[in-house]
Amino acid sequence: MPKILLIEDDPRILTPLKRALELEMHRVDVATDGEMGWNFLQQGDYDVLILDVMLPKLDGLHLCHRLRQQGYSLPVLMLTARDTTLDKVRGLDSGADDYLVKPFELDELHARLRSLLRRNDTQRQPQLHHGALTLDPSTKMVTIAERIVDLTPKEYKLLEHFLSHPTQTFSREQLVERIWGWEDSPESDVVRAHIKGLRHKLRAMGMPDPITTVRGFGYRLSTHV
Repeated sequence: MPKILLIEDDPRILTPLKRALELEMHRVDVATDGEMGWNFLQQGDYDVLILDVMLPKLDGLHLCHRLRQQGYSLPVLMLTARDTTLDKVRGLDSGADDYLVKPFELDELHARLRSLLRRNDTQRQPQLHHGALTLDPSTKMVTIAERIVDLTPKEYKLLEHFLSHPTQTFSREQLVERIWGWEDSPESDVVRAHIKGLRHKLRAMGMPDPITTVRGFGYRLSTHV
């Protein structure tokens, strides 16, 4: 059963659209502003995001841009009342996969969702392995010898990034840009704290230190497994 996050602040659209999606056997979480939606995205694993452009606190364009900047690949269907070529270009340039102008027919929305879900199924990333450790991008689950490792979202993203680039060394600045994004730039101590926490959790599961500190350069995936 696909899981959808719907971010829409107009109750005249939100309530009937949520009901229509649930009738199509989708699981639906709802958020009514951009910041609330961002919190949902960091805590949940969704198959599709339906995102209104005009939102309080954080608008849809900036939310979508932040989403892509921090490595989220889930399909995004953007909703807007603006039907101009420039607005469509801005939406697609921010990282949206598709664009639907209000008012829209439910049949068209369902068809576009089916297309995005099919595309997402064919683009699912393969599992990443490092010794006894397995990271599954489709479920956001990390296991060591089939035991689940409980990671925070940032710890997970750090580990996924290192596993995806097993031979590269990354400076603190590169990790800030790729994991946090410059709009949410942390202090260097925060980066070190997250890496320390990740190391501690993996060591506690019996795994050798998965991350090597390269003095003067940054961090890389350890070759000892």
